[in-house]
This record gives sequence, structure tokens and C-alpha cells, in this order.
Amino acid sequence: MPSRPVFVITGPSGAGKGTLIKGLLERVSGLEIAVSATTRAQRPGEIDGHDYWFLSDEEFTRRVQVGAFLEYVPYVSGRRYGTLRSEIDRISDDDQVCVLELELEGALAVQADVLGSVTIFIAADVTELERRLRARATESTGEIGERIELARQQLEQAHRFRYMVRNDDLERATGVLAAIVTCELARVGTMSRP
Repeated sequence: MPSRPVFVITGPSGAGKGTLIKGLLERVSGLEIAVSATTRAQRPGEIDGHDYWFLSDEEFTRRVQVGAFLEYVPYVSGRRYGTLRSEIDRISDDDQVCVLELELEGALAVQADVLGSVTIFIAADVTELERRLRARATESTGEIGERIELARQQLEQAHRFRYMVRNDDLERATGVLAAIVTCELARVGTMSRP
């Protein structure tokens, strides 16, 4: 029997990856999102081990050195994000299919190294990305500017991924994402019903 796929969702900040993944999990059973690790500060209302694994710079570096990460990347302002291998194992042990929400570099690393990875790029136009980032109000004006410039560069890389979903209408984009995942699960014989 073919191995279970690992779904890798990527795209620029503000493209709506998290919102689309939430809708995907509501429509397709048997999926579980891996909790990423980060060195950024915990925001109000976030829960360690649920939203992210919040690690100090020292602990993150230690885990990199012992090979505990599937992928990791530096991001804006020197923060680092990554996926602990233990998350992939935990999800597999629970007989679920793993969904990863990754930055572009991490998604490319997983695509190159993980057999059965299915990469999906979420795109939105730059004007909409800027509006969403400003509405979110979690970054300074300078950080938003950096993210917008990075988004422009990332949108040019969409062709490097197996699929692209344009998030110009949430309901339509969620349906397209769910259809992709359902087809891929059926293709490898791990069909989950919406």
C-alpha cells in the first residue's frame, strides 16, 4: 500500500493559509496539522504546544544540532520557524494524515526530502496581502513592508509547487483545496470523506 501523503501548504504571509487549512480540516476527515516550533515571542492568547512550540534561541539551536527538525528557516527579523520530526511521527502514530503550514523555503525542503509530500501554494494579490497584514496588526509598519516585499518575491515562485490555489474568494478557495486533498488521498488509497 502506498505511504500516506504529507500535505504542505505554503504561500506568503497574509495569503490566508491558516484560514484555508481550518476550512480544509472541517471538510476532510483524517487530517491533522503539525504544530510548528518558533523562536518568536508568544502572542496573547496563544498556547504553547497548540499554536506553536515556543523555543528560546538556545533550545532551537540545540534541537537543530541534534537533527530534531524536518525543516527550519530563518524569517523576518531573525526569528526562526521549523517543524519538529516528532510532530510528523506523532501524527502518523495517531493514524492521521499530516498537514504542514510552512514558509516557502521550508516547503521546498520538505518537497525535496519527504517522499509523498504534496505541495500546495496559496496565492493572493499583493494589495489584498497588505490589507490582511495591516488588519491583523501583529507586526510593525517596517515588518509589514518587509513581508510585502517578501510576498512579491514568493509569488514569483508559485510554479515550483505541485498545486496553486488563488485565495480570492474564501469559500471557493477552500473548496479547491479540499478537492485537491481528497483527490490525492484517493490516489494513494487513504481516502477520507468530507
